[in-house]
Amino acid sequence: MPVPGPAESSGSGSPWASNTLGSEPSAYLRQHADNPVHWRPFGDEAFAIAAERDVPVFLSIGYAACHWCHVMAHESFEDTKTAGYLNAHFVPVKVDREERPDVDSVYMAATQAISGEGGWPMSVFLTPDGLAFHAGTYFPPVPLPGKPSFRNVLEAVHEAWMERRDGVEQNARGLAASMADGHVSAAVRLDDPPGLLDASLLPDAVALLARSEDPDAGGFGNAPKFPPSAVLEFLIRHAAVPSDTADAARDMAGRALAGMARSALRDQLDGGFARYSVTADWSVPHFEKMLYDNAQLLRVYAHWVRLGGNEVYSADEAAAVASRCADWMLESLRLPGGALASSLDADTVFDGVHHEGATYLWTLESLTDVLGADDAVQVARMMNIGPEGTVSEFGSPLHPARKLSDADRRLWERVAPVLLSARNLRNQPARDEKVVAGWNGLAVAGLAEAGAARGIGGLLEDYAFCADGFLALYAVTGNTRWYLLAEKLVLAACTRFVENGQLADSTGESAQVFNAQGQHLGLDPFDNAMPSGAAGFAGVLLSYAAYSGSHGHRLMAGTILGLLPALATRAPRVAGWLLATAQAALAGPVEAAVAGPDSPLKRQLHRTLLTSPSPGLVVAVQADDGGVPARDPSEPLLLHRSGTPDGFPQVYLCRDMVCERPLGDAAAVRARLAAMGAGD
Repeated sequence: MPVPGPAESSGSGSPWASNTLGSEPSAYLRQHADNPVHWRPFGDEAFAIAAERDVPVFLSIGYAACHWCHVMAHESFEDTKTAGYLNAHFVPVKVDREERPDVDSVYMAATQAISGEGGWPMSVFLTPDGLAFHAGTYFPPVPLPGKPSFRNVLEAVHEAWMERRDGVEQNARGLAASMADGHVSAAVRLDDPPGLLDASLLPDAVALLARSEDPDAGGFGNAPKFPPSAVLEFLIRHAAVPSDTADAARDMAGRALAGMARSALRDQLDGGFARYSVTADWSVPHFEKMLYDNAQLLRVYAHWVRLGGNEVYSADEAAAVASRCADWMLESLRLPGGALASSLDADTVFDGVHHEGATYLWTLESLTDVLGADDAVQVARMMNIGPEGTVSEFGSPLHPARKLSDADRRLWERVAPVLLSARNLRNQPARDEKVVAGWNGLAVAGLAEAGAARGIGGLLEDYAFCADGFLALYAVTGNTRWYLLAEKLVLAACTRFVENGQLADSTGESAQVFNAQGQHLGLDPFDNAMPSGAAGFAGVLLSYAAYSGSHGHRLMAGTILGLLPALATRAPRVAGWLLATAQAALAGPVEAAVAGPDSPLKRQLHRTLLTSPSPGLVVAVQADDGGVPARDPSEPLLLHRSGTPDGFPQVYLCRDMVCERPLGDAAAVRARLAAMGAGD
């Protein structure tokens, strides 16, 4: 079949000869609205055009804060000759991975299967049915050693499509079938009874994690090194329960938290955390700042405070990090209406050129301009600003890489506000103001009811982490509204993401994604930048069951935890949230209800519960209601609970469907929780 040339393809009479991203809600897609590439958003229309023209789809996936996405855009997508060839022989489709994680997940798996690598920008070539047949990541504008140019790739794919179509389509169908087979191992049928949870899996996972730990810098593995938030949540929960491996878990968590907090991964001026480090010692970050990272790390540092810290990393130091991280999220990401934006870009634009991390970098000269020579020399020594920039000619990021001495801490407290004020006068990275429901659910404090404005119906992770966030808000505030919203989401997810008894990450809204998975609704059990939707759903099911008394939802959580044996023994670093949920399940979790009239003692009892490290502890606090406790509350955990006959508040503790006598003293509550954690 003849294929239109560039001039014919780009003619004004062709219905596909235009870039249609200008009105898209995603900031990342709008960044490409002025490209000469005829981009279209992912959807049925784009694939219908590909079928009509009998050409492949070129699928480009990235996100607003991705440095190399900007580089490839400038080198290739802004180039008129490259755009002309791309428009002539393909239907170009742009996807924001943060807006469509379902699309990203499926085609990332395909990219890794085809090329052996993954990341962003992701470049995938698809049949008009959505089946992947060739893929890679960043392609340069000219050939480099071991890497063809983007134009070379386009020409090779076009030639294969025209001359070897049968082989291309056969390979695409084979890949889709193998992806379907790969999902079978992650199948969860919620109508199957759960097996018994093997408690030995958790200490075995701790031992396996210790083998991959970097004990010097903290964290796990080599460069690039990402913050292991879900794994740290598991280690902190494990450390809270007496066992032979509790101390090892506490030590690993402390080393990782200290290493990240004192490094360039953490912005030492504003408190936000970068996406990852390109070095094993956390000294050179990739500067994008993501809501999901900071939301998870905020929670982990707060839970370390609750655990009490250790000699490696104190609770006080962690509390300061958590407080500053929370401030950064609200100051830098908060949008009108209360929701939180997705990210800050890695790049800063100076004179029309993208420079990675330029806003955040310092030299001795720039320090001297702000602080004067004497303080600048001391700060450069303290914060590892050397004569050569570790990132670029703009300099190096501030980081002590150690605990500050008292003298250094006093100096830093004096100069840091001055440096931040000066830095705020520089060009700033762009903010992606897209609101992602699941990430706002993780952030909790900034969660707004409009958080699901994403253009699709939501994924399992959105429902799970929004519900988890609402339950956390309920535990802290006692406001029944949050519990009812969480309940609504949990019940909706049980209907929306379960088909014929089988749990899935999405509802198959996209025919192309469904086809690419071998016409199989997939469930990815592995944590990535976010905990997996399956693990998040297991956690919120466990919490909801504890609040509501629903045996059925507890069984569903247990069924999902049935994924753990295979994951914990092979890859605990990507099963952290599932391990953390298992730790909570083995601990009960303990259910706590505070009842009785409002008073300083009631608030003290409530705070004692909120600061307990008991894994997965659920907390309900009864409204005062004029001194007469409600007898028909919306929360079953509070049903028939009241203060003492003489008007004092008390705490009811339950575990494994057995409740104990109520307690009215904070020290007694704290001691009993510790004893319950020890198995008493």
